[in-house]
Parts: sequence; structure tokens; C-alpha cells
Amino acid sequence: MPTLPSGREPHRHRQAAESFGVDAGRYDRTRPAYPPELIDHLVASAPGRVTLDVGVGTGIEARQLQKAGCLVLGVEPDPRMAEFARTSGVDVETATFEDWEPVGRRFDLLVSGQAWHWVDPVVGAAKAAEVLRPGGLWAAFWHVPEPPEAVTGALTDAYRRHVPDSPIDLKNVPKQSSDPYGPILAKAADGLREAGGFGEPERSRYDWERVYTRDEWLDQIPTFGSLTWVDPGPRQEILAEVGAAIDRLGGRFTVRYATVAIAAIRD
Repeated sequence: MPTLPSGREPHRHRQAAESFGVDAGRYDRTRPAYPPELIDHLVASAPGRVTLDVGVGTGIEARQLQKAGCLVLGVEPDPRMAEFARTSGVDVETATFEDWEPVGRRFDLLVSGQAWHWVDPVVGAAKAAEVLRPGGLWAAFWHVPEPPEAVTGALTDAYRRHVPDSPIDLKNVPKQSSDPYGPILAKAADGLREAGGFGEPERSRYDWERVYTRDEWLDQIPTFGSLTWVDPGPRQEILAEVGAAIDRLGGRFTVRYATVAIAAIRD
């Protein structure tokens, strides 16, 4: 489930932003790929196939884009995630996007999967305008998983008890019945407008489902931003309580996913 540092500027919480590489293999193994419809739409909407992936992570969407015919360069601040992506066949340069040097390179498509909230929305948008060719496409997208309330409630309750001083507030987990990632999408759109150089941003949404076993879900939980930096002791206590809740559901459950996206064309 999406979890962000409380407050209005998650990109300033660098401890959380650069903690996902603590177990890059687990992240790549357990995080879901993006809907093929989204990938196809991005490739079809861009004027060419030269692609920049901001916050490429372990290369999940980069590999999908490569299979769709794109030539992908990733930018990633966490050297552990960057190295994993390289071993999976993705070319990656290690830097925050704000500090990354394009050295004159231009791109047809700039994407950011599950990562643009860690980028300064105005500085990042200005750099995106700099590196995209006219007519190029900027797009950021996020998964919004919605497990059963019994599972999310167990995680929230355990997290508050075992990590009381966390900068991440699980009370703010978006619900699909409201506007998933609405504030994050709005902030990204405002950044594009303030930086200039883009047409009006447009939103899209892709709904899908996946069935998880107890072990599959507990394998993914440590990759959430709320837990990547938590000490092993409290983390294991949290996992045990969530596992008990899943056991009471019969050991498996269905997660409803919404993959939400925002995109804009470089003027």
C-alpha cells in the first residue's frame, strides 16, 4: 500500500527515499509490474523510443519498456537499486534527478514509476522540460493497492505500536473509493505548470486484481516505504501481527489495485 512521509514535501525525507535498496532483490521479486495497457499507451503516445526512467529502482518498468522496443536509460539515487537494475540489463546512472547531468542528451519519453513523489516537483519538472524533445511525453504513475480492511488495519495498528516515532503516517493511506494519490498527482501537475514548458497534464487509471497468499504478502511488506528503514526487531513484530490477520482470513486474500498515472506533453 502507498505510504508517504507525513507533511507536504516527501522529497525532503531522504532517509525514506533512499531506503528501498536495503533488499533490492526482494523489492524486484515482490513489487508488481505495471499494466500492459499503460505501457502500450506511453510508447504509442511518445514521438520516439528513447526513454529516461527517473527513479528506475530495480528496473521493473524499464524492462517492460525495453520489451516494448524502447531504449531506456535509468537515473537512480540508491546505488544498491542501481546495481540491481544494471544486472537485469538496464543502463543506469546513479544520482538524484535534481543533480543528474544530462550532458546534452534528449529523450522522447520520460517516465517515473512509483518514484516522482521523491523528486522536487518544480525542479524535477524544469529538468524534465530540459531533457525532453518538443512533443516528448512526461509520465509518472503509482500503484494503489487496497487489501482487505482486516489486513490494512492489522498493519496500521502494529505499526503505530512498534514504530511510534515514524515520519510516515499510515492514517493517510489513500483509499480507492476516494481519490487515490490525489494530492501527489495534484502536486506533480502544479510542478509542471509552475516550471512551464508542458501542456495541461492528464490523468488516467487502470484497475486490476491479484490474489496473494500469506507468505507472498509478508514477503512484499518489508519493501514498503514505511518499513524499509525500520529495525529488524520491530519489523518482525509487525509482520507477525499482519500474518496472524491473514491466517484468520484463511491464508489468502484478493488485493484490488488501481494504477494511477499523470502525463503531459512537452510544448
